[in-house]
Amino acid sequence: MADLVDRSALRVCADPANMPFSNDKGQGFENKIADLLAQKLSVPVIYTWFPQATGFVRNTLGARKCDLVIGFPQGDELVQNTNTYYRSAYVLIYRTDSPLAGVETLDDPRLKGKSIGVIAGTPPATIMAMDGLLGTARSFQLVVDRRYSSPTEEMMAAVANGELDGGVLWGPIGGYYAKLSPVPMSVVPLVKETKGPRMIFRITMGIRPREPDWKHELNDLIAVSQDEINAILLDFGVPILTENDEPIRR
Repeated sequence: MADLVDRSALRVCADPANMPFSNDKGQGFENKIADLLAQKLSVPVIYTWFPQATGFVRNTLGARKCDLVIGFPQGDELVQNTNTYYRSAYVLIYRTDSPLAGVETLDDPRLKGKSIGVIAGTPPATIMAMDGLLGTARSFQLVVDRRYSSPTEEMMAAVANGELDGGVLWGPIGGYYAKLSPVPMSVVPLVKETKGPRMIFRITMGIRPREPDWKHELNDLIAVSQDEINAILLDFGVPILTENDEPIRR
């Protein structure tokens, strides 16, 4: 199949209401990364907007309306992955003044009987079930149209006001909303779990299969832009990890 990439612009497939990743105002960290790449390519950014739920890839990248998804988990078969440009993990979040201070794993005895928010169907929900925590947990919906509903913000508000003792979220989401919280929050990457599904993921950019020139071009861009990409992620509170699971800081 011929390379279908439009080189006159960076054509990005994105969700119009999915902070901290993207929105149609260009305020997400994936928007900022797209801006960075476009600047290096000396082209404008053009978006195709579609909610990042069922049918996202089919109706955007697959329909050839755009050429790039800025954030996609490594190994997802819906797209061809570029090289990884960050690693992150699910995180446990609690108020900094909480008695949970120091908890680093979901099997910590201090979590027994606590009300912990979790997004249904995510890897930590499985581990919480294994640890007997779901009986007192509060489950939040996984797939929603973020233009109309934000389970993450509901969870974080409940942690802030004391309705929940803590919450478990995907790191980029949890780190961002913890940074915005009016109540000081601790964000603990769950890198020490020893059972259940993996909690750490490599994030790449997603493109169509069989476009090797575009993949190589993007891999080169990622390599020369890595420090600038890291700075964007850290500005948004994203907990990014080395290959040894140590936090990357400025």
